Amino acid sequence: MTFSVPAWAATSATAPLTPFTVERRDVGPKDVRIDIKFAGICHSDIHTARSEWGPSNYPVVVGHEIAGIVAEVGSEVTQYQVGDRVGVGCMVDSCGECENCVAGDEQYCRKGNTGTYNSIGADGNVTHGGYSREIVVTESFVLGIPEGIELDVAAPLLCAGITTYSPLRHWNAGPGKKVAVIGLGGLGHMGVKLAHAMGAEVTVLSQSLKKQEDGLKLGADHYYATSDPATFEKLASSFDLIINTVSASIDISAHLRLLKVDGTLVNVGAPEDPLPVNAFALIGGRRSWAGSSIGGIRETQEMLDFCAEHHLGAEIEVIPAEKINEAYDRVLASDVRYRFVIDTSTIN
Repeated sequence: MTFSVPAWAATSATAPLTPFTVERRDVGPKDVRIDIKFAGICHSDIHTARSEWGPSNYPVVVGHEIAGIVAEVGSEVTQYQVGDRVGVGCMVDSCGECENCVAGDEQYCRKGNTGTYNSIGADGNVTHGGYSREIVVTESFVLGIPEGIELDVAAPLLCAGITTYSPLRHWNAGPGKKVAVIGLGGLGHMGVKLAHAMGAEVTVLSQSLKKQEDGLKLGADHYYATSDPATFEKLASSFDLIINTVSASIDISAHLRLLKVDGTLVNVGAPEDPLPVNAFALIGGRRSWAGSSIGGIRETQEMLDFCAEHHLGAEIEVIPAEKINEAYDRVLASDVRYRFVIDTSTIN
């Protein structure tokens, strides 16, 4: 059985998002029904709405940065109760049995995790995300949002937060480490905040200096323009870790040369086109070029707890649903500081 929920959906790759009614499954024994309060707008939403990462399953309700309140729980749910503050990120299920799932890395499920939207769920239906009033999610993929983080600034943590937290933790960012963040956008601004809170020395590498004042306020120690060739000369062999958050093509080889010996450049941004690299940029310093997805459920909860402890949230602009299409255009024009968040009470 299902019930109807107001939402906004993409109906084709070229049409604007419009009001829609999505069917949610009734709450099962292990399910949690969430009254969504806020949903962040991620660049991935735009890629999916416009079929830029392959054909999407239209109509599709996107949104995987979800914050809300528990409205109902199934009979076997033990972690949550009605009234709890919760979130949902990029996944709503996985096989739970492969070596990666058992290790807490559901994002790398060998059978493929079930995305919050545009995936096929265990029931054979297309999953729909957070641009809606309610969602039903299996308990094990629901995150607790600690007191100390408001729900609106918490929503982007469910993607932008964990996408940058996971590689910073995995490559041991902290005191004594020099970390650079490429790009100061939705992902990059959280990377700066988190790396600073972990105790690293943080540098922003951006095309220009127009956001320099913001970057320093967010916790960066240094800020350089990559459009200036002198930047690459001055910073050669400087960093232990570089997090590349941009989804555009950049000169990876030039940025690899900014790493110390044994340093690592991690891609979390996902450009549409392949990124070529000169092997000598790797060989010359035993450098590594890596990639990182989001994080597992345990690590995502750890990230939320870390953010609460350090009083971190995203820098946001809250919008009503009728401004979603305008927000998409502004994201593509880099006209947001630094994450749009939809007030889902405006979805009718």
